[in-house]
Amino acid sequence: MSVNFQESFPDIAEWKGIFKFAIFAAIYMIAVIPVQAVIFMVSPPPQTVIDFFTLFQQNRLLGLLDLDLLLTIDYLLIIPMYIAIYVVLRRDEKSWSTLALILGIVSIVLYIVSREATFTMMSLSDQYFAAATDAQKNALLAAGQTLLAIYNGSTFDISYILGATTTLIISILMLRSRFFRKPVAVTGIITASMMFIPPTAGTIGIWVSMLSLIPTIVWLVFMARDFVRLNKSASRKV
Repeated sequence: MSVNFQESFPDIAEWKGIFKFAIFAAIYMIAVIPVQAVIFMVSPPPQTVIDFFTLFQQNRLLGLLDLDLLLTIDYLLIIPMYIAIYVVLRRDEKSWSTLALILGIVSIVLYIVSREATFTMMSLSDQYFAAATDAQKNALLAAGQTLLAIYNGSTFDISYILGATTTLIISILMLRSRFFRKPVAVTGIITASMMFIPPTAGTIGIWVSMLSLIPTIVWLVFMARDFVRLNKSASRKV
C-alpha cells in the first residue's frame, strides 16, 4: 500500500513523539503478555483472602503479579497507543475514531478502578499478620473480601467488553484506512471477537481469554510495524 504522506497527513511530523511511544508500548506488551500468562499457569492466583494474605507474606512480588500488576501497566501504556491510533484514523473517519478513543479511555479507567486490590491487598496482609485480636483480623478479612469482589466484579467485566468494542471499532476502521495495512485490521477483528467473552465467564472464559493472547500478540506486532513506518515518514518531514 503506497500512501503520499505529505498530501494525506500534512502534519505527521507533529505526532512523531506519540508514534514512538506507541511503538514502545506495543513492544512492551508483546514481551510482557507471555510472561504474565506463564505466571498465571505456574502460580494460579489464590481463591481466598487468607491465601492472598499468606502469599504476600511469602512472596510480595508474586502476590502483586497474581493481582495483575503487569497487566495494569499494560493498560496504562495502551493510552498513548489509543491516542496514536486516533491521530491516524481521524484522517478518514473522525466521528467513529473519536468514539473508539472515548470508549477505550473509559475501559482503561474502569480497569484501573477494578484493580484496587493490587497494592491494597498487600497492605491488608501486613496488617492482618500484625493484628492483636480476632476482631481486627476478621475486619481485615472482610476488607480483603470486598477487594476481591471488586476485582472479579462487574466493573472489570464492563471494562473488558468496552476494550473489546474499542478494538473492534478501530480494527474495522483500519480495514478502510489509507495508513494501516490489512493484516493489523484482520488480526484486530479476530482479537476483539474473542474478547467479548470475559475471563470471569467460568472455565470457557478463562480458556478463551488465554487463547485470545495469540492473536493479540500478532496484532501488536503488526501495530508496531505500522507505527514504525509512520514514525519513519514523520522523521523524513522534520
